[in-house]
Amino acid sequence: MSVYQHFREEERGFIDQVMDWKQDVEIKYAPRLTAFLDPRQQHIMQAIIGSAGDIKVAFEGGSEEGERKRGLIYPDYLSPERNDFELVLLDIGFPSKFVQLSHGDILGSLMGLGIKREALGDILTSRDRIQLVTTKDMKDFLLMNLVQAGKAKVNVTEEKWENRILPENKWTEKNVLVSSMRLDTVLAGAVNISRQKAQLLIQGGKVKVNFRQEEKISFELDQGDMISVRGYGRMRVGERSGVTKKDKIRLNFYFLQS
Repeated sequence: MSVYQHFREEERGFIDQVMDWKQDVEIKYAPRLTAFLDPRQQHIMQAIIGSAGDIKVAFEGGSEEGERKRGLIYPDYLSPERNDFELVLLDIGFPSKFVQLSHGDILGSLMGLGIKREALGDILTSRDRIQLVTTKDMKDFLLMNLVQAGKAKVNVTEEKWENRILPENKWTEKNVLVSSMRLDTVLAGAVNISRQKAQLLIQGGKVKVNFRQEEKISFELDQGDMISVRGYGRMRVGERSGVTKKDKIRLNFYFLQS
């Protein structure tokens, strides 16, 4: 049975990469660290590598509730610690009395420096503070080159992990009954709207799946998919917990509450 049949066609490239990483760890019997992965990629990697064999995988992004995390594929003799993931926490100082900066301002400035998204973890924000989780390799570059975001001058310094910004938002779990895993069907059930309205949101470009705009109403969702809907917030597809007598899928869903 091919491993590909459990995933999407467009995910084959990442699947091949994960299998190559796993083989490399098996041959060298030494750990392998990945770039930052989104929740869907983490799910794929966990599904492929599993936890029962000699090779295992762990994820770390600076906090348990973090979204973007680095993966560590390792032989079972190792007990991973945070230091093994080579993460740093940077504080992005700005004159908060005079200007407000958003997640988008920081991400846009980082992209403008030519940094790829996989080199960046979560961007943590509060009313007057912003922090960035990134790799040790990126630290010096960012300390020197990230000097402006939006219209504000910024000052980047390394911060201790115990001083990280705690999330103001929390994930809440909800059990949803859906007739299929189609995007329009799941979205309608998740936010309690009609399927027609869900289709209009999707076709109107107001829905993203795994941070990419998705306008295909029949797109098949799977565990680990992150959905953001303009006007309704963000949600993550959890595990299926069974099927009812009427063939409805019982789906665990996680909503980001602000």
